Amino acid sequence: MEKLILILLLLSGFAGLAQQPAAFNITGKVADARTKLPLAGAGVSVISIAGNKILNSTLTDSSGVFSFSVAPGKYHIKIAFISYKTYILEHQQVDKYLNLGLILLQEDAKLLEAVNIVGEKSTVELNLDKKVFNVGKDLMSKGGTANDILNNVPSVNVDANGAISLRGNGSVRVLINGKPSMLTANNGLNQIPANTIEKVEVITNPSARYEAQGGAGIINIVLKKNSSSGLNGSIQAGIGTPTYYNGNINLSYKTQKVNLFANVSHFYRNIYAYEKNLQTTIRNGASTVLNQHNDQVRNDNAYSYYVGGDYYINEKNTLTGSFYHDLQKNNDTTSYQYRYYNGENVLDSIISRFEDYHEPQKYNQLELNYVKTFDNKDQKWTTSLRYDFWNDDENQDITQQKRFPSGNPVSHLSSRDIESSDDFYIQSDFVTAFSKSARFETGIRADLRAIRSDYSTLSNGILLENYTNKLYYDENIYAAYAQYANKFKRLSYLLGLRTELSDIGISDRKATLSKDKKYINLFPTLHLTYNLRENTDLQISYSRRIDRPRFYQLNTFSGLSDTRNLTVGNPDLNPAYSNSFELAFLKKWGHFNLNPSIYYSHNKNYFQNVLSQTAEGFFVSTPVNLGYEDRYGLEVSGTYNAFKWWRLSWDFNYYGFKQHGEFQGKQYGTSNKTWFTRISSRMNFPKSLAIEYAFNYQGKNADVQSTIAAQYRANIALSKDLFKDKLSVVLAVTNLFDSQVVKQQFITPDYQFESEYKGVGRLTRLTLTYRFNRDKTQKDRLPDEN
Repeated sequence: MEKLILILLLLSGFAGLAQQPAAFNITGKVADARTKLPLAGAGVSVISIAGNKILNSTLTDSSGVFSFSVAPGKYHIKIAFISYKTYILEHQQVDKYLNLGLILLQEDAKLLEAVNIVGEKSTVELNLDKKVFNVGKDLMSKGGTANDILNNVPSVNVDANGAISLRGNGSVRVLINGKPSMLTANNGLNQIPANTIEKVEVITNPSARYEAQGGAGIINIVLKKNSSSGLNGSIQAGIGTPTYYNGNINLSYKTQKVNLFANVSHFYRNIYAYEKNLQTTIRNGASTVLNQHNDQVRNDNAYSYYVGGDYYINEKNTLTGSFYHDLQKNNDTTSYQYRYYNGENVLDSIISRFEDYHEPQKYNQLELNYVKTFDNKDQKWTTSLRYDFWNDDENQDITQQKRFPSGNPVSHLSSRDIESSDDFYIQSDFVTAFSKSARFETGIRADLRAIRSDYSTLSNGILLENYTNKLYYDENIYAAYAQYANKFKRLSYLLGLRTELSDIGISDRKATLSKDKKYINLFPTLHLTYNLRENTDLQISYSRRIDRPRFYQLNTFSGLSDTRNLTVGNPDLNPAYSNSFELAFLKKWGHFNLNPSIYYSHNKNYFQNVLSQTAEGFFVSTPVNLGYEDRYGLEVSGTYNAFKWWRLSWDFNYYGFKQHGEFQGKQYGTSNKTWFTRISSRMNFPKSLAIEYAFNYQGKNADVQSTIAAQYRANIALSKDLFKDKLSVVLAVTNLFDSQVVKQQFITPDYQFESEYKGVGRLTRLTLTYRFNRDKTQKDRLPDEN
């Protein structure tokens, strides 16, 4: 109760800050007179009648809306946009709030004759503080999921198991519209259709505004938002091979007071995977060998819907409410075969194992957002409240028999793990400007999570007490931050400080486990940017960050799919801390942008999976805290618009690391250097035809115990727009050469473990998108938006 009172007091404090003297505001919206579509980036100016001087000016936002304040008086107001006739409103009296309503601009036929190319955002935008990947121009992800998008983003990699890394570092935080979401956990990104994503922001050294979780940085997925008036929408359908179907319907209806939106989607696919393991155990000078082969058929069948609305209370206050529901059914089957050989390499026995796995996942999200703007366009107050509740029911049914020598009975093993969670999230932010360059921002936040994992296991109908229990996990995080930005001549700076209080508890029903951890940390940030000359900037940045263990890393129950290769959580895992430094340079030469950067981070108590062998010869992988890890690297990103119809982008990262630590009296340490690169090309041809190609290469990598072989992947896509851009057809092939195979090796004095895993193979997709009352540059409305 005391924490709730504190939050309410802080919110009321923000409300006090929000009380500002009234001023006369001019607002309106600019749109195309023929299509009624909003015009973003149109210039709006207030001009004095005497002297014809520009007194104030602004640009319309992505919705075509503009807003600014002026002193009382009478003015001319001019609206101008490239290839449109200038529109002037003469002798406008401003003595109160003035809403100019909808302003329609007419195309200028003479100017249009000289305009051959319509400007569009680059697929990759390079900024000093982040890289922005614009999804709307990415052909290869059409009809795919968020994971397909991320695999095309520079510096980001998604492996065959859905694990995401940034610059080769898996300690990365994934957000949706700047907020945490359960959709980013448990490989939930596969449930987000690619066509609902507007852009992906890669932030390697975040400011204090962002949560401190994620030592490698933040990946922020920004979802689309519709802004057109009236009824409009889009319909998408796709088919692929191997078995792949997807469909999406997005509708929106907007008036001056409300904006209603709804989205319904379905996703279905089969994945055919295999895994090969070769284990050699050496004891007393003699060796035994296990040759294992697994074949898996994974089936994902997902449905979701999203409904909500914006209510425009007045020109300065907006209230948004929404509900999102997602149901994903995973039905997988896996065949295991174990072939054992003795020291003379003679076949000793063969064991067959078959698993039938069924997992329905239900995710629900209720959200309420409030946004208040002020006469000062640089001042804003936002508050978000959200409640997530989800349920995950994992069911395993396993049969096993020793096939050689023959005549052995069939054993049966079944397990069930019901995971559920209630998550509350509240955040309030206030931003204001003291001058043209001075900007102050502050905010508070609370994340309250309660996860329950109730699991039980039966062997031949008999309850296994060692694998039957209930785990309780509670995570409460409270945060506050403030940051100040200003500029002195050519030097811009951003100073920030964030504090986070963590209150985490983990226990079980049998009272065999009880861990409570409370700690408070300060996270300073610093960003200095120096403008060397026009289109040339240099930035130095620093941030301190934290990696809290995730629930699956703490959960001692791992499932029994393969008892010979278990992954078990560690409830004693402590948070890891990192200090990150980066020196970045951004240079623009006309059609060529170059962004090299040098980075270094020192990580304390970093997480590392350690592989050990049991007395039965089985392998167990467990995450532990090791001493320290130093990471350093050089990254170079570039874009080049070779011609109006051809754009190239390139990302290269060469990095190294040194790891050292001790666990259970054993020393672990290694150092390694590796690199990865991505090259992409997009060509636009006449009659709305486009082709895109991308190539990714990841060099050989090693940590304290394992070595992963080099990998590469190529994708290609072809797009065609028809019927005045109302219909788009995209043919895409991902993993063109079927080359995405993970080969890993563990070598110790007592055993050797070699594995080869192939998940998603080559996938060919055909996707059709039809839009009504909406052009292809417009956006849909999806969950987690402000």
